[in-house]
Amino acid sequence: MVDLADRYRITSNRESGLGRYDVMLEPLRAEDPAFVLEFKVRDPEDEGTLADTAAAALRQIEEKGYDTELEARGISRKRIRHYGFAFEGKTVLVG
Repeated sequence: MVDLADRYRITSNRESGLGRYDVMLEPLRAEDPAFVLEFKVRDPEDEGTLADTAAAALRQIEEKGYDTELEARGISRKRIRHYGFAFEGKTVLVG
């Protein structure tokens, strides 16, 4: 992410909507997309697979309205990308 510092304002763990997102990349150029990233460690009691954990991360972004801050700054929903990262040990799945 350090390499993106000249194109994005990168923030983490800030309030937006009904909670706190993990990482947000707000574009400095109008043609670039924005990104909301949510990271989750798989809990075998709650999720059957890493794919379930990634899906839960994506649901959290939607349910908590983490796009609120970006939309308030004039970034349309079409330009906002969501990524859910699921971790289990050294294994990672991005959804």
